[in-house]
Amino acid sequence: MSQRALLLVNRHSRHGQKNLSEAIEQLKSLGLELMEESIDDPKKVSDTIRNYKNQVDLVIVGGGDGTLNAAVDGIVDTQLPLGVLPLGTANDLARTLSIPTTIPEACGVIAAGQTRRIDLGWVNGKHFFNVASLGLSVEITQKLTKESKRRWGVLAYAATAIQVVWRSRPFRAEISLNGKSIQVKTVQIAVGNGRYYGGGMAVTHDATIDDQTLDLYSLELKHWWQMLMLLPTMRQGTHTELSSVRSLHGQEFEISTRKHLPINTDGEITTYTPARFRVIPSAIAVLVPKS
Repeated sequence: MSQRALLLVNRHSRHGQKNLSEAIEQLKSLGLELMEESIDDPKKVSDTIRNYKNQVDLVIVGGGDGTLNAAVDGIVDTQLPLGVLPLGTANDLARTLSIPTTIPEACGVIAAGQTRRIDLGWVNGKHFFNVASLGLSVEITQKLTKESKRRWGVLAYAATAIQVVWRSRPFRAEISLNGKSIQVKTVQIAVGNGRYYGGGMAVTHDATIDDQTLDLYSLELKHWWQMLMLLPTMRQGTHTELSSVRSLHGQEFEISTRKHLPINTDGEITTYTPARFRVIPSAIAVLVPKS
């Protein structure tokens, strides 16, 4: 008996329109019965998933991390297994889960049916897969254009970071963890659930998406040029070993700032400080390569 799948594709993602027909053909050849919906309004994605709850066996999302972020609440509510077609620029969730980025291989993973329960992060009522952050990363998100991502791929993240880092200004924040309060002066705070974000940067070198723990780092730099020296270490996740980087781990955090600062979750600005973060253990099932 073939499985019925809701296929949601962001045709505006870096490879969305180009690879859609190949993905459909591949999935059908592997025995999946598809119900296709285009993602035109991200705010309606989760509602679409809820509407199909009793009609399908799984949900396949084609796009980047922002598209997956738009779908996550619907996946949580329906508890349908999630298949990932990495059609975006960064594809950080796919990277964390070792999902291949080629269409035939990614479709093969979905059809094979191997699931893995993963944690989700949660901030002010919004779930996220990879990272929620404030400060420098938000400035990068605001400056990063669809055109630059389409043209330059993951290199667009690094190029945009270099453009904004020299004019970034530190802000003061209060981080609360386990009843203790820490005052910091920082250019960025990131709270990670998975390992990768921002086109392949690592929250920490040993973070996993099912360890029931959030990993927080705060970049407490005194000079803008220190960020340029820090960038290479962020690819490996070894930046947390440096004296200018504060590293914390826990299941819940609270962050407050004097002004309301925007927070991005998986690359999309979705909420503001003050913010409460927590991990939701084993929140959803994702189709992954067989181990």
